[in-house]
Amino acid sequence: MKFIDEARVDVIAGNGGNGCVSFRREKYIEKGGPDGGDGGRGGNIIMIADENLNTLIDYRFVKKYIAENGKSGRGADCFGHKGDDVYLKVPVGTIIIDDETGLTLGDLSENGIEIIVAKCGKGGLGNLHFKSSTNRAPRQATPGEKGERRTLRLELKVLADVGLLGLPNAGKSTFISAVSSARPKIADYPFTTLHPNLGVVRVDHEKSFVIADIPGVIEGASEGLGLGFKFLRHLQRTKILLHLVDLFPMDDTLDIVASSVAITQELKKYDEELYNKKRFLVINKIDLSLEEERKQYIDDFITKFKQFDTNTCFDKIFVISGVTGEGCKELCYYLMDFIIAQKV
Repeated sequence: MKFIDEARVDVIAGNGGNGCVSFRREKYIEKGGPDGGDGGRGGNIIMIADENLNTLIDYRFVKKYIAENGKSGRGADCFGHKGDDVYLKVPVGTIIIDDETGLTLGDLSENGIEIIVAKCGKGGLGNLHFKSSTNRAPRQATPGEKGERRTLRLELKVLADVGLLGLPNAGKSTFISAVSSARPKIADYPFTTLHPNLGVVRVDHEKSFVIADIPGVIEGASEGLGLGFKFLRHLQRTKILLHLVDLFPMDDTLDIVASSVAITQELKKYDEELYNKKRFLVINKIDLSLEEERKQYIDDFITKFKQFDTNTCFDKIFVISGVTGEGCKELCYYLMDFIIAQKV
């Protein structure tokens, strides 16, 4: 199924039914009286978070949702039937924004959460409500109210504990496939990953966490280069970021240090809070170097990185190989302990 994380929809709640003007007229009853019933309320448009969904693709094809109008009241104290509510299921992690005002209506961050995104119109009052000692035969009733109409912008932010950040071909997809059951596309060319991938990393029978892999970020993403900032929102809910670096890229002309520093700067342009999130440096593809040379490569990279970007201080540095699995187990155990400590 195609991954869609943005959509715009029009929602129209049901109008309320009109109140009724009616008088009781029955054989052998001399004095009747007002008996006009109220109109029924219209239907609401309600969005509900469903953990079984992971994309907004349904809202790319159906753009308008209309709830049922309430029925008008009738005589003999008959109240109008209310309109049926319309329930729209969206993935957990969906943010609902009023497209006209920019106001966030809700954040469906947990399974089963419901929010009314378009409120129904109330039903009108029948003349039954207007009788009094001085007005025995009221001939007024009120019309039903109009239901709300809105254009909504839906944005999906995936829920994950750990987010992967890095240049294209840094080995993010290989890593997530090595530590979880996720099977993203892996190839030897840039931008193999075109949409976020989620994997569940199971440390033991009772401990697990979710890791998210997004398409690679390159310098100039804020100006629209590569896939731009389109998928960085999926890292905003994570507790920690893993910055994967490939010390032995296929392109010999690529300056790994400068490109890695550029990623951190692009992150800062997108969201200061995301930039300040705790990050671990993960040096990947160490299987491509001789064991006696690794320490020198790693030390040189870290020294140059800190010279370029003095504000970035990685809390922890790991050395792994996504292909052979070296160092991956230790990294996963450390991440699990860190996540548990965050929840305490």
